[in-house]
Amino acid sequence: MDYQTMLYEESENIGRLTLNRPSAVNAINRIMIDELEDFFHRIEKINTCRVLIFSGAGEKGFCAGLDMKEALTEMLAATPEEIYQMQYRLSQVIYRMRKIPQPIIAAVHGAATGGGFSFAMASDVRIITPKTRFSAAYINIGLGGADLLSSYFLPRLIGAGRANEFLLTGEFMNAETAMSLGFASRMVENDQLMDTALKIATQMVSKNPMGLRMTKEAINQNLALPSLEQALHLENRNQAFLIAAMKINSRP
Repeated sequence: MDYQTMLYEESENIGRLTLNRPSAVNAINRIMIDELEDFFHRIEKINTCRVLIFSGAGEKGFCAGLDMKEALTEMLAATPEEIYQMQYRLSQVIYRMRKIPQPIIAAVHGAATGGGFSFAMASDVRIITPKTRFSAAYINIGLGGADLLSSYFLPRLIGAGRANEFLLTGEFMNAETAMSLGFASRMVENDQLMDTALKIATQMVSKNPMGLRMTKEAINQNLALPSLEQALHLENRNQAFLIAAMKINSRP
C-alpha cells in the first residue's frame, strides 16, 4: 500500500501503520482522511495481517488532531453539507478501527490531541512513554468536547467522572494520570516503545487467529450490551463455536 501521509509495512502477521507527517505532528488533513478511509477498508480483508500497530512518525508526537491551517481555509469555503461529509468520513475511520478483526496496539509518544486522542481511544491496547499526553482539544477551539466517539469511549475506559472533566475542559491527561486511570496499559521509555508494541503483538499473533478475532468482537459487543444475560449469551456462543472449530481442526 503506497500512501502520501502514511507508511504501512507487514512482517510475520504483524502490520505497522505509521502516520507520516512529522513536520505537522502528523496532523490530519484531507489526504490523510482519504488514505485512512482506504486503509481501514482494505486491511479488514488482509488475512496475513492479524495484529496492527498504530504509531506516528517523528519526535514531536503521535498526532496533533485536525490540521487547522488547512481545515480553517476549507471550512470557510465549504457548505454545511460539505462540512458534515468531512466530519462523517473521519468519524467512520474511528468506527472502522473498532470493526476490523485485527486488534490495534497504539504506540503513542508525545502529544495525542483531538483526532489523535480518538485514534488512541479506538485502539484496543495503548502503550505510552513518560512524555505522552492526551487532550480532547476540540473544545479548546470552540467546538464540542465530545467528538469522534470520545463521549462513547472515554467514560468506558476511565469512568464517567474523570472522562467528563477531560471532555469539558480540554485539559491534558499526562502519562502518569493515563496509567493511574488505566487508560494506558504500559509506560516505557521512548526507545523501547516499538519493541514493546512488537512484543505484545507477537504474543497476540501466537494465539488462535479466530479466537483472537472473536475476543475483539466480544469486547466490542459487551461495551454496548445492556445486560449481563446478553453478555453471557455472546460469550457462550463464541466459546462453543471455537471449541467446535478446534475439534474439526484436530481431526487427522
